[in-house]
Amino acid sequence: KVDFVDDLGDAFEEFTVYHKKLETWMNITGEKNIEKSPYAGATAPEIDWRKRVEMQALVQKYTTHSISSTINLASDVEEELVGDIYMESWKQGLKGITVYRDGSRSGILIAEDKKEKEEEKEIVNPYHETTVFPKRPKTIVASIVRFHNEKEKWLAVVGLIQDKPYEIFTGKMKDAFNLPQWVEKGWVIKNRDEEGIARYDFRYVDSDGYKTTIEGLSRSFDKEYWNYAKLISGVLRHGMPMAYVVDLIQNLNLYDDHINTWKNGVSRALKRFVPEGSEAADKKCPECGDPEGLIYSEGCLKCVSCGHSKCG
Repeated sequence: KVDFVDDLGDAFEEFTVYHKKLETWMNITGEKNIEKSPYAGATAPEIDWRKRVEMQALVQKYTTHSISSTINLASDVEEELVGDIYMESWKQGLKGITVYRDGSRSGILIAEDKKEKEEEKEIVNPYHETTVFPKRPKTIVASIVRFHNEKEKWLAVVGLIQDKPYEIFTGKMKDAFNLPQWVEKGWVIKNRDEEGIARYDFRYVDSDGYKTTIEGLSRSFDKEYWNYAKLISGVLRHGMPMAYVVDLIQNLNLYDDHINTWKNGVSRALKRFVPEGSEAADKKCPECGDPEGLIYSEGCLKCVSCGHSKCG
């Protein structure tokens, strides 16, 4: 059962959760209004955060520094308050504290009153039937990334629009495309030949400052890899978050070692474009087990809890 699909495409089933003692009180009295319960004023958003921090510091002193807790805040809190909480937690010597602002992650821990208001809204076509992506200019900036496909030297030409990957071409570094090692950027130009068939050319500035154009990127690229690259380019153009593009490529089930090595090179090439701090598609840390631990940092996966790092 799927009740909600968030902005990232993750699907969730919603549950209304009550504290066991509150649920017992509701069953005995038949009362559903929490404001009339003995627990009124003691729900997570209502607890004084300073007392919460002080209590955790005291408990931690006689148990373990590994304990942690989450402070729930209203959606309209100021940034300064969040900073005050972390500073006070640091002063108290806390090792694990999290701040959750209501609504900061769509669909997660929805306050009951907010959920009721959202349910009042008319839902019209919750799924996007079309997506809008920038029309490709004739010439776009490109970044060059080199990698090894088994023992062969390959390169990826990543076309960028607004500094974000828009398309990717891959091929062996040989003949006309055996670019000098110092070439790290250039331009991909979309042209048409005499018969009107589209082709992509690559241009870069040589060591003497002259622009050098290599016509026909596809003539150096294996047809099968070219088709895979076209598929990945289509995903890029339609705006899938980069962390999910990388995960999609890494989970392709391809039929032989050579093409699997190729996909690893492509995913490494695109990892450098994942925005700093992006959550991984699979966020669970393999080292410490934190289910929300892994983020992207400098093109590598790093765990915010234990520092585990994986590159490549």
